[in-house]
Amino acid sequence: MKRIIICFIVPMALLWSCNSKQEKMENRMKNFISSYENELIPLYRESALASWEANITGTDEDWARNEKASLAYVNYFTDREAFTELKELKESGMVKDPLLARQLDIIYNQFLSGQVDTSLLSEQVRMETEITKKFNSFRADVGGKMLSDNEVEDILRNSTNSGELRAAWEGHKMVGPLVAEDIIRLVKHRNRIAQELGFSNYHQMSLQLSGQDPAEVTRVFDELDSLTRGTYVTLKEEIDAYYSKRYKLPVSELMPWHYQNRYFQEAPEIYAVDFDSYYADKDPVEIARAYYVSIGLPVDSILAKSDLYEKPGKNQHAFSTDIDREGDVRTLDNIRPDSYWMNTIMHELGHGVYSYYNDRSLPFALRDAAHAFTTEAVANYFGRLATNPAWMNYMGIITAEEAEKIGDDAFNAFRLQQLVFSRWAQVMYRFEKAMYENPEQDLNQLWWDTVEKYQLMKKPEGRDMPDWATKIHIALYPCYYHNYLLGELLASQFSDYITGTVVKGNTGEDMKAMGEFFRTKVFMPGMRYEWNEMIEKATGEKLTAKHYASQVMGK
Repeated sequence: MKRIIICFIVPMALLWSCNSKQEKMENRMKNFISSYENELIPLYRESALASWEANITGTDEDWARNEKASLAYVNYFTDREAFTELKELKESGMVKDPLLARQLDIIYNQFLSGQVDTSLLSEQVRMETEITKKFNSFRADVGGKMLSDNEVEDILRNSTNSGELRAAWEGHKMVGPLVAEDIIRLVKHRNRIAQELGFSNYHQMSLQLSGQDPAEVTRVFDELDSLTRGTYVTLKEEIDAYYSKRYKLPVSELMPWHYQNRYFQEAPEIYAVDFDSYYADKDPVEIARAYYVSIGLPVDSILAKSDLYEKPGKNQHAFSTDIDREGDVRTLDNIRPDSYWMNTIMHELGHGVYSYYNDRSLPFALRDAAHAFTTEAVANYFGRLATNPAWMNYMGIITAEEAEKIGDDAFNAFRLQQLVFSRWAQVMYRFEKAMYENPEQDLNQLWWDTVEKYQLMKKPEGRDMPDWATKIHIALYPCYYHNYLLGELLASQFSDYITGTVVKGNTGEDMKAMGEFFRTKVFMPGMRYEWNEMIEKATGEKLTAKHYASQVMGK
């Protein structure tokens, strides 16, 4: 009898000891988080505000404030004692509470990226700031006129004069020589940081620290390449035939400036439907405002703090930013009354509602999108609506008869847009991956080799310019572009799930149900779960390309 009692007591003692150690480690994690939030949140907010002001005004004073704030934020994660504490907590395996364990994983990766000489991080911020200033102040010199990106796009979209098109395209490309050498130095600098942290290069590090397996991302891109190549080849022939007729040129003489935008990343307008005409006398902001109200996700608080229209010195692109993860969400745009900016404001407000309608009871570290591409998916889902006839009818932009009339052409335009963008995303992903693997190679040639392979667009004879450097994402939003395409896959998955499960029509009740699905199943979980777990909980399956393939190619 005594033996039985002794054998029972020993396991119980081990259990108590284990519980005691777990409690101790979890209390240490709670204390770390308390300090982390007290110190980081003010730095995060100041960095976000400083970036916002600099992108709005473009002044040297505001860019200096931005650089200082960015550096303070980055330097916070260089604390070696804090990282040592996190490492001990992680390696103990005793932080088991789900919320604490998830925060540990996220915060650990944040600090891991900062475990290098602080002078290297300071130099990276300085380099990025200088490149940003050059991009924001650049205007294309076209025939002696200094043109914004919007104005260059207007020419490329509407002109049929090859000389004028070439001048606009080449004028825009002159930003390349201004920043190319700076970008190469920055790429090498980023690689040095990554290698000091034990990664082969910055591209690999960026994906892994964001929770993505580089090999798996490449596998998805290979699969999409295989799925889309044959269809794209056929459609590219249709595009070329259309442009041959439009410009009265043989197909063999079509050049990059003939494809209606700077990078051939958007679908050319080869179908009869003219979406721009439907928005020519409309206000995209008011349409977007009304729509988000109709689905139970009002955006008035976001728009009230946003900067929506063009002005000198301002960033010419568009983005959404969450200033404090407490409801101060804003979007920067350069809106005009056309379908592009209708798509863009819907897209950016998609990012905005993801941030604004988070669960503010979650810890700060978890109060963000499950992954960068999951917020892109939501933004893409809403951006797609701008050229959806059913939605345009629902919003009173066109009649039911007009929606029926343009239905086939609208679908073909959507299909073409997805395929064109898919091939462009291949260019960006493959080029960046190769650039970080070997920044010493001939990047000008690498760029055009990649463009020719995936977009089937010819390099102008004899051209040897850093055209790759003209794409701002390569310099300032590195190793991110693949998330846009992954976001398209998930947008299609959301679309099929909502159509099949959440809503049955376009009634007010249906619209509210869709908004509630996003709010409760996608936004509020934040980073509580790893991204694929969130997707599975929301849609019943992990991320898959089958919905995208079905919607785009009927496969």
